Formats: sequence, C-alpha cells, structure tokens
Amino acid sequence: MGILNVTPDSFSDGGEYSQDAAHARLAELAADGAAIVDIGAESTRPGAEAVPGQEQLRRLAPLLETLQSHPVPLSIDTSSAQVAGVALDAGAVLVNDVRAGLGDPDMLPLVGERGAAICLTHMRGTPADMQDDPRYEDVVGEVEDFLAARRAAALDAGVAAERILIDPGIGFGKTLEHNLSLLSAIGRFAAVAPVVVGVSRKGMFGQLLDRDVTERLGGSLSAALAAVGRGASIVRAHDVRETADALRTWRAIGDAARGHG
Repeated sequence: MGILNVTPDSFSDGGEYSQDAAHARLAELAADGAAIVDIGAESTRPGAEAVPGQEQLRRLAPLLETLQSHPVPLSIDTSSAQVAGVALDAGAVLVNDVRAGLGDPDMLPLVGERGAAICLTHMRGTPADMQDDPRYEDVVGEVEDFLAARRAAALDAGVAAERILIDPGIGFGKTLEHNLSLLSAIGRFAAVAPVVVGVSRKGMFGQLLDRDVTERLGGSLSAALAAVGRGASIVRAHDVRETADALRTWRAIGDAARGHG
C-alpha cells in the first residue's frame, strides 16, 4: 500500500504533493509496485488537529475527479463518512479509518451499504493527544480486544467479513516498547482479521536508531519484513520500490527454502 498525502502537515511528506504532482506520484507509486494507494487529506501525525470534511474534500478534489483513470485501486484515508462517501462514489475501494468507525457514527453503515472494504485501526486518544504518556496494562491484549470488538461492530453494520482489515496502530498512542511488542505479536492480530501494518518512517525509528525522518528506510524495511513474516497481509509504505524489492527478495528466499524441502 503506497502512501500519498495531499496535506500541508503530514510528518514525512506534508505539502509535497498537490494537483499535478499528486497525479505524477500516483503513477510513480504504481510503477514502483504498489498494489493499492492510500490517499489522505488529514494528517494523523502526533499533535495534529482534526480537519473538517469539506476541507479534506477540497484537498482531494483534483485526485477524485480523475479517480477512474488511475493505474491502481485507491484507498481513502479518512475518519469522515462524508469524505469516504464521496471517494467511494468516485471509485475508491477501501476506507482506511484510523478511528475504527468511532469518529463518525455513519462510517460503518456507509461502508456496509456500499459493499466497500474498511481498515480498522487502534488508536489511543486522538492524534492531538495520543502520544501524551500512553499507558497499557497489556498492550497486545488490549489492542487485540479492541480490534476484535471493532470488527464485530463492522459486521453488525453490514460490512462483509472478507472486507474487514485491521491495523494495530503502530505509533498511534504507543511508546517504543509498545510498538515493538505489537510487531512481535502480529500473529495474534492476524487470527482476528487480515492485518495492515504501517511502520514507514515512524518515530519509533528515531528513538530506536537515532535517525531523522529522512534516514529511517532501513528500520522501516526491517520492521515491515518482520511483520509480514509474522502474518501481516499489507504493508503501508512511503518508499514503495524499496519495500516491494525487499518483500520480493524475502519471498524468493522463502520459496527457495521450501523447494529444497
């Protein structure tokens, strides 16, 4: 899953892509190996404030107007049912909701009615306050229970079971230790539903490796491979070519090992 943010303030690529540049970036992500591209118009970096639906739609308009011509399926990264509805009308196939349907009571019914897919993410608090001293008694168990409950809510709202994805929310209200514990337990989440993992350029690598946001590719690739090896189905990444190459190489080595019995 390639990432394309049409925002002025995203932590890694904020302000970088708009209008013509966004269309060019979509084509580039597809050529680099993205199977789906996640477009968003509201930053969910730590400390970010909520963006009204109308402003999200204004930022997204140049992409949504030509959605059918894009080379790969698109996901809409939003917690607004208003924004999700417009994007689904335009041809998006997945809603990536970091608030797991809790930010807008119309979100899950909308996805169910449209026959779309949804990714439900665990987040403690909101982007504005999620990193203010996050605490858990049992981070893996609590995140697992939350995601199972949100999956059940989606089913109750009419979303098809095979169209529900879950994301443990690396960096969304977690310390470095919490993130590492969650990544080591991906198999438990995969028993609930297919898992999306977003570790690309995250702050955990700044803490773990003392690397600036522009220097976190090595950590991002290592964490992505570890997650896939533990059962993750989708990797959300900024550096699509490098991530796709790493995954293809990892898979080829595994295939060769199985071929040798």
